[in-house]
Amino acid sequence: MIRLLLGLAAGLVLAGAAGATCRPDVAEIRGDWGSARFTVEIADDAAERADGLMHRESLGTFSGMLFVYPSPRRVGFWMKNTLIPLDMIFLDPRGAVLRIHENAEPGSLATIDGGPGVQAVLEINGGMAARLGLAPGDELRHPAIPQEIAAWPCE
Repeated sequence: MIRLLLGLAAGLVLAGAAGATCRPDVAEIRGDWGSARFTVEIADDAAERADGLMHRESLGTFSGMLFVYPSPRRVGFWMKNTLIPLDMIFLDPRGAVLRIHENAEPGSLATIDGGPGVQAVLEINGGMAARLGLAPGDELRHPAIPQEIAAWPCE
């Protein structure tokens, strides 16, 4: 527990110290609770999105995967062959959080509906969204978000 709290504190401190320049391997998210920074892998084609985080036995505390779609759409996820619980953060084209699905059950074949208008999805460790206080309306910054409409653009 102490290790988790130290990891959370380090992630929040790093987010505060982060420069405004976006990098493809970093997704930052902010809200009334503060901000956090995640090291991310990008899944931006059909094959990468299909594999996602399947077969992974662990995920770093402030790591994740950012699924990027070419246009807004209704998306559905399942947890087949996924070994760890995940939080799914569904984002609109501006990078604003639309919906959060917490603690998706490993191995489940149930469809997790992201709803309409989703352009990207950030998957992080299960329970992390609640620990940080993430909520609809929070904003994600990443170069995959169209900068001309981004709620939190790169500078």
